[in-house]
Amino acid sequence: MTHKMFKSALGRREFLRLAGQSTATMALTGYFPSLPSSPIISPPLHDSEGFMYENSLDVKIGQMLLVGFRGLKINHHNNPIVQDIRDYHLGGILLFNYDVAQQSPVRNIQSPPQVKALIQALQSYSKIPLLVTIDYEGGKVNRLSEQYGFPPTVSHQYLGHQNDLALTRHAAHQMAKTLKEVGINLNYAPVVDVNTNPNNPIVAGKERSFSADPYQVAKHALEFIRSHHQENILCTLKHFPGHGSSRADSHLGMVDVTDTWSRDELIPYQQIIQAGEADAIMTAHVFNRSLDPQYPATLSKPTITGLLRGELGFNQVVFSDDMQMKAIANHYGLETAVQKVIEAGVDILVVGNNTGNFVPDIAKQMFTTIKNLVQNGTISEARIEESYQRILRLKHQVKVI
Repeated sequence: MTHKMFKSALGRREFLRLAGQSTATMALTGYFPSLPSSPIISPPLHDSEGFMYENSLDVKIGQMLLVGFRGLKINHHNNPIVQDIRDYHLGGILLFNYDVAQQSPVRNIQSPPQVKALIQALQSYSKIPLLVTIDYEGGKVNRLSEQYGFPPTVSHQYLGHQNDLALTRHAAHQMAKTLKEVGINLNYAPVVDVNTNPNNPIVAGKERSFSADPYQVAKHALEFIRSHHQENILCTLKHFPGHGSSRADSHLGMVDVTDTWSRDELIPYQQIIQAGEADAIMTAHVFNRSLDPQYPATLSKPTITGLLRGELGFNQVVFSDDMQMKAIANHYGLETAVQKVIEAGVDILVVGNNTGNFVPDIAKQMFTTIKNLVQNGTISEARIEESYQRILRLKHQVKVI
């Protein structure tokens, strides 16, 4: 299928830059115009051949789901991930190079030609093109490693220590070209966590932060993002509102940053949003009672809707971090977690299905849970519509629609 190329008289980057400046001004003055009480009805969505995509509640819910799966190739139309894409209208997929449950290096990545063929096959089964996503930060967090035939990369920490913006620009551009060549259109990077705790096991310990200086983090992150944009690859800032001060790993359990987090950790987000370069933001599963005394950031309306959308003026897509990470899964049931994450203001629920237990019907479970919450009146259709509109805008930005 040939997909419609989205064009505008005002360039996307310039529009986002101006929007970031205006929302920043509103945050400083304390003025935010009220949103309409009724949602904007989604216009029919067409591809370049005139085919009109279905515009039902099921489609809107499905677009909010992004899942991981098993398989190096698609052998037939009854493949489980193909069925999920067709039956539940998935908005995107997440690629891994290692299967945690099976303790096996066989998951989705074997070689550049294999990854490209896999993505092309999956896109062919999706009426609305997929966001194809990956954690490709460079250095230790690198799903496309040299052992599979991909070019070498360096870590954020290395680039920050060199503190050469031209070097960061070059390294990120090479990564962006690698993603483009295989058909991946969204990178879960750069990490904009500020390296305030050098003993942090999941940020400093993995060399994932550019610097302990938030302004230096912002400068390098902007170069990283702009290099990706040159190749039409979206970026996702993470982990909001900041994971750099933590003493523990949220993959393994709840992480409390109440006594270590500072508002300086918001500076990279402020700078990048104001520059108009923030495509999307991923949440952190960190608890901070000064922001929300009850829920961790991913499930926190004061943090996502209040701080990120209200104070910082961000109205693009917000991704959850993996909903199966133990910081969430060990403390909340599926229905509660799904309800709270949507109420918080998150748009796309990420389920990597790779934290230790592979759940074959996880897409069905997530889809059914959201639909039940809408049908029983817990979540409004207007709330689903808000996320759907943001997701469509994101897909237009990367020109997959």
